[in-house]
Amino acid sequence: MPSAVSPQWQEKATVFFSTSGVKLKEAGNSAGTFVGEVAKDAKGNVADAAERVGSAVKSRWAILKEPSTRHILQERFITAAATTGMFLRKGFSETKDKVSVGKTKVEEVAKKTAQKSKVILTDIERWQKGVASTDVFGVPIELTVQRQQYSRPVPIVLLKCADYLILSGLNSVHLFKDEGEKVTVQHLVSLFNQDFDASLPDGINPIDVAFLMKCYLASLPEPLTTFEHYDAIKGARSNIHAMRNILKRLPTVNYMTLEFVTALFLRVSQKSLLNKMDARSLAMEMAPVVMWRKEQRPESYRQYWNSMFRNSSKTDGTDGKPTLTEWDLLSEEGEEMEVSSAIPLDDGAPVDFGAIEVIQCLIEQHNSIFTDANETVWR
Repeated sequence: MPSAVSPQWQEKATVFFSTSGVKLKEAGNSAGTFVGEVAKDAKGNVADAAERVGSAVKSRWAILKEPSTRHILQERFITAAATTGMFLRKGFSETKDKVSVGKTKVEEVAKKTAQKSKVILTDIERWQKGVASTDVFGVPIELTVQRQQYSRPVPIVLLKCADYLILSGLNSVHLFKDEGEKVTVQHLVSLFNQDFDASLPDGINPIDVAFLMKCYLASLPEPLTTFEHYDAIKGARSNIHAMRNILKRLPTVNYMTLEFVTALFLRVSQKSLLNKMDARSLAMEMAPVVMWRKEQRPESYRQYWNSMFRNSSKTDGTDGKPTLTEWDLLSEEGEEMEVSSAIPLDDGAPVDFGAIEVIQCLIEQHNSIFTDANETVWR
């Protein structure tokens, strides 16, 4: 159930929307005043021109009666009239242009206000419901696969990341070990939350792509190995036959995704002379986000897909969710400090060596354990 909105939140939201209305009104008044000044200047120009023409006509009216000068003065009068018309047309044209500029400025302010309002409303939805309807991160893996309606029961975000790493990232030193750049990873999370079939930007650092995969796996409400089969899988880590039979009990999506990611880890380990990541090193990095107990959830990764919440490591002590602040939802751009700094991911939890041995076994004995899985074909 959505939590009650505090008076502090209501006041902050009211101030924002009131300020937006004032900004729109000021923009409209500014545009109107600007147009009025332009029109006034144009009117003055026309009046000055008319006065000059009138004076010229009046001072020479007597001469106009003389036949010898009548023709010359008529031509001058026509020229003066034409000049007056030109000033009129120019004044009206400039006024019309400025009106258009003023209208554009008002529309820009309105557009920015609407965009900011949309962001706030989206953040409110995430805050109250815990996850938006289009999200990929933080959503049960079965739901994600159902939404994408793809022939392969593996989340597309993992497929695209793996393809990218196979093509251009296997030689990257400390792949899946080094932390990604926070701003880049958060941008990628937002990209796939908006469109599960999004494409990775060209030239992106493979370290960021590998870290994005870790964030996705850590965001799942339940690990790939599931809570139910944790003990059985851990107990079978030294028996390939037993491990194969136990893994078959996993839901199809979990089984196929586990086969897929461990196949990728195998490919990475085969380049360990270049990337310094053998099967043991990969298992130590990936076990905490692939296999964990409920009390060992990798909460520190949450900051990457719940970036609107500051102090995300703090929880309310009931369901493991971060303590939320209304001010974070209404913060202006640029208020967050040190967004690109590296953030330690040590949860302070004891190392689960049993889980590490399981992942190492799945990497080293991958082809023997997943004999019934669809063969992973890399581009």
